[in-house]
Order: sequence, then structure tokens, then C-alpha cells
Amino acid sequence: MNVLTLVNILQIVVSVALIILVLLQRQGSGLGALGGGSTQFFSDRRGLEEFVFDLTVILTMIFIGLAIMSFLV
Repeated sequence: MNVLTLVNILQIVVSVALIILVLLQRQGSGLGALGGGSTQFFSDRRGLEEFVFDLTVILTMIFIGLAIMSFLV
């Protein structure tokens, strides 16, 4: 197994995890608030919601790093 194959497998795993985490995000936030989907624009994240958001940001950075690494290898 070469490095490129390992990077591609890791990128697939991270992308599936990102899809799951984005689907777990709270409904009614984000761009939906601009069209009247929510009464609040900003709310405090607490507990599990904050953990899911932070993990989404971290996995996004890992995904971008793997994409750059895939391009360079």
C-alpha cells in the first residue's frame, strides 16, 4: 500500500464522517435563518452541540490537509 492509497482511504473516511456530522447539526440555523427559518441569528452552543461543531471544524481542516497532500503526492 503506497502513500497515495492511504491518503485516499483517509480522505474517504473523513468525508463520510463530515457528512454525518453536518447532518447532525441543529436544524433551523445557518442560511435558513436569513429566510425566516429561525427567530435567532446567533445562539450559544453548549454541550454536545458544541462538541459536534468543533469536531466538524477539525475534520474539515484535516480533509483540506489530506486534499492538499493528495495533490502533492
